[in-house]
This record gives sequence, C-alpha cells and structure tokens, in this order.
Amino acid sequence: MLAVGLMSGTSLDGIDAVLCEIEGYSINTKIKQLAFITMDIPEYVKEKIKRCCANEANVADVCSLNFEFGELLAEAVKKVCAIKNISTNELAFVASHGQTIYHLPKATKDHVASTLQIGEGAIIAQRCHCLVINNFRVKDMAAGGEGAPLVPFSEYILYRNGDHAIALQNIGGIGNVTVISSNADIDEVFAFDTGPGNMMIDEAMQLLYGEKYDDHGQIAAKGKIIVSLQEELAQHPYITMDPPKTTGREVFGAFMVKDILARYQDAKKADIITTFTWFTAYSIARNYQLFILPKHKIKEVILGGGGAHNDTLKAMLQQQLPGIKILTQEDKGYSSDAKEAIAFVILGNETLHKQFSNVPTATGAKQKVILGNIVYPD
Repeated sequence: MLAVGLMSGTSLDGIDAVLCEIEGYSINTKIKQLAFITMDIPEYVKEKIKRCCANEANVADVCSLNFEFGELLAEAVKKVCAIKNISTNELAFVASHGQTIYHLPKATKDHVASTLQIGEGAIIAQRCHCLVINNFRVKDMAAGGEGAPLVPFSEYILYRNGDHAIALQNIGGIGNVTVISSNADIDEVFAFDTGPGNMMIDEAMQLLYGEKYDDHGQIAAKGKIIVSLQEELAQHPYITMDPPKTTGREVFGAFMVKDILARYQDAKKADIITTFTWFTAYSIARNYQLFILPKHKIKEVILGGGGAHNDTLKAMLQQQLPGIKILTQEDKGYSSDAKEAIAFVILGNETLHKQFSNVPTATGAKQKVILGNIVYPD
C-alpha cells in the first residue's frame, strides 16, 4: 500500500515528505521509498513558530498556527504524490509528526510532563481525502514516557539482526542516538537525545550571516575554537544527565544562542560557528563515552539528518571517536534527509495495524503502547 510520512523538526529547515510503498508490519515490514521532497516553510510561519516556542505568543496564536501549519502539511502531501502522478485519495494513510511547539519531558513545580505538536490532522485529511495518523508522542507520555525519541522503533525494523552493535545518530535540530546490539530484541534497544544537533549552528548562521545553515560546514572549517566558550559549553548539565532524556528548542534554542552572541560580540563570526559545531560533536561523543561505549562495542556510527552533510562536524566527531567508523545513511543505501519521514511511515503503519511502536527502553514509558490519533476521511 502507499503512504506518506511527514516530518518537520526543531531545525525548521523545511517539511520533509516521503512517499513510500509499505507492506506487512512489525518485523515483517517491507518498505520502499518512491519519492521525497523538502518543502520550504515560509519565513513568516517560521517566525510564528519561534515565537510560540519562546513563549512569546498567546493562545490565539498557537490555535491559529495549528490550522495554518496543517495547510502546509497537506500541501507537502500533494506535492510529493504529484511526483509519481498519484492522487492523494489513493494513499492508505498519511503519518504526520507535526511541528513541536513545546516539549516538557519531565514535570516541574508548575507544569506536568507534556508535549505539543501542531499541524492539524483534520486539515490534512480534509484536503487530501485520506486517513491521517498524527499526534504520535502523547500516548507514550500518557504511559509515563518522555514522548521521545520515537525513531528507534523504525531503526530497529530497518537495522536489526546485524552481526555487530551499531549506533544510529540523527543530527537534526536536536541530536539523538539509537543503539542496536547484535541480534537485539526490541526491549534491548537503547536510545536518547544527545543534545544540540544543527539548532545552535543554524540559529547563529541566521543571525550572523543571514544564511539558513552552514553549507557542508564551510564556515566552521575556517574558524577557530573559542576556548572560554568551549569550556562553558562543555559544562552544560544536559550532557551528563542520565538517560532516558530528551531535549529541544526550550534548552538549546534561540534564547541560549542570543545570550552567547551578546556575551561574545567581539568574537569573530566564523569562530562562533566553529565552536558551536565543536559543541555538537562533543555532546554526541561525550554521551557515547559516558553511556554507550562502557556497555557496547560500537564499530560504526551511521549519521542521518541534515548534520550528516556537514563535513566539518563529521570530521570533529571522527576526531573525538577514534577507532569508530563515521558513516552516513547513504553509505548504507538509505537517505539521510528522508530518514525521519520514513520513520513515521513505519510508525503510522504499526498504528494502522493496532501494534505498539514506542520503545520503553528509549522513552522511559512503563509499557508498550499504540501511538497516534487517527482522523478518518469523509
């Protein structure tokens, strides 16, 4: 059957839409990518999202943006289907992650653990005349988990039964890792957010250079590490926090970047980018050293997400993880850019078949649950 997966991450670099053919479910899943696009998010919408994430918007803003973003998601579905001349009503389902506005993985004095993704599923269903599965994170949180990471289930489906342990490192806005041991059972999968991915780099590139990202790490390659900032970032408490753990724009977003830029306004722009790039590599490597390598003999790390295209970041990571091969999804015959959107096709397929698709060892949930809300077409 045909399905579309939608992903819009914390980096806000676009809406990823992948058209797949999928058959079977759970360990019998067979999936083939047919088409993929990344549709730009209009700048004015990005600004609205950033204001919401920074608590600078009111309830009416969030309410409106939920429907507005739903229209964009529906447009992305239509565009990726058009590549193969497929009508959207031919789809078995659309699986949409939506756009995270706020994520509170742990309860605080004033708030309960909760998460909010926007991009109204009813809009997608009405515009595309097909079944929509969305709001994947909330059921895991209802079961006592952090609602993230969710990608590990799909990685288990695609990479299980290897002859050695592997680490799958996604570098989107946030970095997250999934460790799959040789012939591991789903209950042995280990995953968590490592810290910032492209988020701090992209925010600084926008503010300092007016660019969306550091293309292949060219700016970072020209700068030098600012030692005082390096020492400050290395002490960030999230890095040494025990898993399960998740994070987001609330911790490593615009507020943190703007504060650093204000305090280091005399520093060279390229040096800021270099240091932020180092911090992403360090946060990944340090988490491996603390929580993964003592338990698993890792021979290779497979990168996915936009950060897989940053050559300077890859080189820094290789330097900090000597003796381990740093590869990309392309080296394994997959797509770094489409990886997370494909994951939601797999998750949506499990929901459709009334199967669980969270990984409690990754999210901290007390049980395995069926994820997502279903919106039926008329």
